[in-house]
Amino acid sequence: MPMARLDDIELYYEIFGTGPRLLVISGTGGDLRRRPGIQDSPFGRRFTVLAYDQRGLGQSGKPDRPYSMAEYAGDAAGVMATLGWDSARVIGISFGGMVAQEFALRHPERVERLALACTSAGGAGGSSYPLHELIGLDPAARARHMLGISDTRRDAAWAEADPERYQAALDEAIAGSRLIDASDPAAVMGARRQLEARIGHDTFDRLPNLAMPVGLFAGKYDRLAPPAGQEAMRRQIPQASLQYFDGGHLFMLQDPAAFPAIMAFLQG
Repeated sequence: MPMARLDDIELYYEIFGTGPRLLVISGTGGDLRRRPGIQDSPFGRRFTVLAYDQRGLGQSGKPDRPYSMAEYAGDAAGVMATLGWDSARVIGISFGGMVAQEFALRHPERVERLALACTSAGGAGGSSYPLHELIGLDPAARARHMLGISDTRRDAAWAEADPERYQAALDEAIAGSRLIDASDPAAVMGARRQLEARIGHDTFDRLPNLAMPVGLFAGKYDRLAPPAGQEAMRRQIPQASLQYFDGGHLFMLQDPAAFPAIMAFLQG
């Protein structure tokens, strides 16, 4: 099993595809064992993709202590260094976008181009929805709450208009949020530590320091990482572009135009 051995932790990683190097930093609860996953995305057709399970998640180490965004950024740099990657194009998705911002600010020499998908800067730029407030909810209650946050079109009227469609979406949300190792206390703890780490995320005042090309990609109906936050980041980053797609927080799966646009940006 491929592991990057850093100072205090081992991180599981996978490499696939061909082309320029691309580091993918996954979102909340990311686990490379989950399918379909990043391995099934179009990225591997154009890039050599490096993806890894972040600390506390999947098959990576799960130290029982608070995690910081600086540590998450250091993990990204450490995985690249383990493999001899001096630099790469980088995409951060949702929580991974928060990590990617911190990583690019701390290690700008390693980031050739930066794609940020459905994420937030925190601080004066606006924070993502406080998912840590949902800790402790049972899977069904959390999924019901997340449906409307992930896509503002999925409101009460939408649910009442088609109960079968609502139930199917709810079942899908429950399955997608369930930990693969839900019976493992360490996995539950690690997932909680990740949610707690996002509380203090704030890169907004430092974003003008990003000198590499930055592409912001977002869903029109995303309440988790709302449009106002995307506009704030676009104004704050010198070389930023912003594209919206027909979807919510999962716009990359909802709008067929999303992956081609993101890959076009990353290819430069």
